[in-house]
Amino acid sequence: MSKDPLVVFTPSGKRGHFPVGTPVLTAARQLGVDLDSVCGGRGICSKCQITPSYGEFSKHGVTVADTALSEWNSVEQRYDDKRGLKKGRRLGCQATIQSDVVIDVPAESQVHKQVVRKRAEARDIVLNPSTKLYYVEVAEPDMHDPSGDLERLQQALTRDWGLPHLEADLGVLKTLQSALRKGAWKVTVAVHLGDAVFSPRIIQIWPGFYEGTLYGLAVDLGSTTIAAHLCDLQSGEVVASSGIMNPQIRFGEDLMSRVSYGMMNPTGSDEMTKAVREGMNALFVQIASEAGIDRDLIVDAVFVCNPVMHHLFLGIDAYELGQAPFALATSESMSLRASELDLNLHPASRVYLLPCIAGHVGADAAAVALSEAPDKSDDLVLIVDVGTNAEILLGNKEKVLACSSPTGPAFEGAQISSGQRAAPGAIEHVEIDPETKLPRFQVIGSDIWSDEEGFDAAIAQTGITGICGSGIIEVIAEMRMSGIVDGPGLIGSAEQTSSPNCFVDGRTNSYLLYDGTEHGGPKITVTNTDIRQIQMAKAALYSGARLLMDKFGVDKVDRVVLAGAFGAHISPKHAMVLGMIPDAPLDKVTSAGNAAGTGARIALLNTDARREIEETVQNIHKIETAIEPRFQEHFVNASNIPNAVEPFPILESIVMIPKVNHNQGGGGEGGRRRRRSR
Repeated sequence: MSKDPLVVFTPSGKRGHFPVGTPVLTAARQLGVDLDSVCGGRGICSKCQITPSYGEFSKHGVTVADTALSEWNSVEQRYDDKRGLKKGRRLGCQATIQSDVVIDVPAESQVHKQVVRKRAEARDIVLNPSTKLYYVEVAEPDMHDPSGDLERLQQALTRDWGLPHLEADLGVLKTLQSALRKGAWKVTVAVHLGDAVFSPRIIQIWPGFYEGTLYGLAVDLGSTTIAAHLCDLQSGEVVASSGIMNPQIRFGEDLMSRVSYGMMNPTGSDEMTKAVREGMNALFVQIASEAGIDRDLIVDAVFVCNPVMHHLFLGIDAYELGQAPFALATSESMSLRASELDLNLHPASRVYLLPCIAGHVGADAAAVALSEAPDKSDDLVLIVDVGTNAEILLGNKEKVLACSSPTGPAFEGAQISSGQRAAPGAIEHVEIDPETKLPRFQVIGSDIWSDEEGFDAAIAQTGITGICGSGIIEVIAEMRMSGIVDGPGLIGSAEQTSSPNCFVDGRTNSYLLYDGTEHGGPKITVTNTDIRQIQMAKAALYSGARLLMDKFGVDKVDRVVLAGAFGAHISPKHAMVLGMIPDAPLDKVTSAGNAAGTGARIALLNTDARREIEETVQNIHKIETAIEPRFQEHFVNASNIPNAVEPFPILESIVMIPKVNHNQGGGGEGGRRRRRSR
């Protein structure tokens, strides 16, 4: 084992050992980490900014000392004096490795920016926002009526609009008198209509008739990405959508790693809270800029997130969620002021967090339930929100069950040898010719296949950089259908598979997907370790679904809905070949896109929906996979591709899955797959 320091880069998850004194930029380039630089490492361009993280990282097996990187040098100081570096940032070309270190590459330092695919889905939503605009004419002051301006404004709102006695923040009082007089006693006011926590309140005032609008944010705070949809509260229109990587990734790619970081480091929980709030504010600046609006016009925000993110966003230590019985500090919905969460929006803006269901089934699952309404379905629907932590719902009008399943970051391209986040240049679709066993593929940013004319020109700007989650799922499924991979997940040799792209790689074999080394590009392969990572992730996903089916007393479902940004890009056929989801007619496997984000948007634009989901979650029965004996049994069976014992008759009527076993050096699998016993 190398005695050189271990360097772990996030969010890519790439790692390697490097001699003491190696510049961070050099290490990044050797590992194929997406770290920008245009000045040749002279500390001029500042494109290679990185953020080192310190403390104990149990997931990576390292403790990072304060001295893990070289001391701040004169080049960095000169740049900081001239242009400024964010606190905690270093220049990758100047900082050198001294000991084990975890290094985050922020989005602005990446050449190939992450494609955050949590778009807003088209949906008809009944409009009933929490904050509305009202135009009124206010009686002028009179020596015979000594009432204050606020009191006469309140009377006008009651008279014309039937609004109760409204309170007003100090900020409103500061601008009230000048607005009334400038508008000749005609004003437009923004009124938050109140909820279970806050009484109805005037939050903004404009002289005369205000022709503009008010805005709200529907935010999906995920483990990997944060996506926000900026909505016009009067029309319901989504005026801008944007997303960023969750900056907490540097503390751990999966939720339990972050809980562990909080346990191991005294200030860990506070660090993660600060990071996610800063990331949130950066996202809000970005989305307001894209829409060309003032952030002070954003008066309401709705958040959905899993329980760990829920707690860390609120500043609550997630320690209890790291151990049985996985108790939440609260599972109820919350109404807060944005200022309580250090969010830079309108000074009086409100924040609503949807209720969590229980344990590790959070507000994001509640939002999916609001969006997809399994409790109103006549047929039995399985809804899988695919992500670093998968939320699964199964139900109909009779009842709804829910569970979470720790799939990990492999579906996001992390922990995969050539894996990366979804960004231009990443391979996202793959086909393998069943005769030649050779691949062809598409990359993000182009619709042209790699064997078609014009491909090289189409990807000239981005190049081919790696393989993202949907690509790794498709290539492994294609390898299984072409006999390159057997049921247990072993890649065969070139002789066993008749594929020239299979090659010996240590003690096992790997499959060559693309070789760009001749032109200075990467060599993209699928290794047996990659397949193991995907097997673990998909087995966790399937086992959660199968456990809910057991509890429901069924062996099949009527339809499957794939939710989440990642779920929207999964091929149903490849997902079923891999064994991610139960056997079902392919036309009954659909995508709901970012259903959690849609649920957040519904709750933002219709306050009645908030009451609805608060009632609905009371009737959703949560199953805890960690204490269910059959979960482990299902997990072991689901580790096979597609499954060791479960029959997939519908799938087998559509595609032929070869019965091969590469561990025996021959073509036979040693018997048929056993049917599942009851």
